[in-house]
Amino acid sequence: MKVAIHIDNLVLNLDAPQPAANESLTAVLPINGIALPAIGEKWLEQGGLFAGMMRGIDGGPDYYLIVAPAEAGEIEEIEWGGRGEAEDGACHDQDGLGNTIALAQSAIDHPAAEWAMGLDINGHADWYLPSRREARLMAANVPDLFKPEWYWTSTQYSAYYAWVQGFVDGSQDIDVKANRSRARAVRRFLTP
Repeated sequence: MKVAIHIDNLVLNLDAPQPAANESLTAVLPINGIALPAIGEKWLEQGGLFAGMMRGIDGGPDYYLIVAPAEAGEIEEIEWGGRGEAEDGACHDQDGLGNTIALAQSAIDHPAAEWAMGLDINGHADWYLPSRREARLMAANVPDLFKPEWYWTSTQYSAYYAWVQGFVDGSQDIDVKANRSRARAVRRFLTP
């Protein structure tokens, strides 16, 4: 299959692989030299399922969000932890990795963050709890990968509450840190 890319007065003619009858075109066209799977599909090299692209944090590089396979990277009931204690390093709406590291390194127990940071799935040990915005991307792009329930994010709301993502209607809310909810780990892959 021939693909023509037009950039101003420049035309690039490329040979792209012909997708199989049941294969999505997005699964075969390389982006920056990387063959991206379709959203929601397995990305074997990255250890999970492709949820989409996130904007860079505070002007940093954009990254791809990978959701852990449910059988290895989801827990049914776990506390966020630290009820009554404010964790200043876990208030970022977008930086789930930074939030999770702050929670896991705290002197106070944060079971959900500690669980996520302890995962080693498909050769990757850099899993974390998604931030509020990362969870919103997953609710928008891949809700079918989740149970229709509430999932913890790594984003703290206050000393007593943290943000949760609903996968029934895509809404977000806050829940008491001592309550037990589902959690699903994610990881990121920086764009080259």
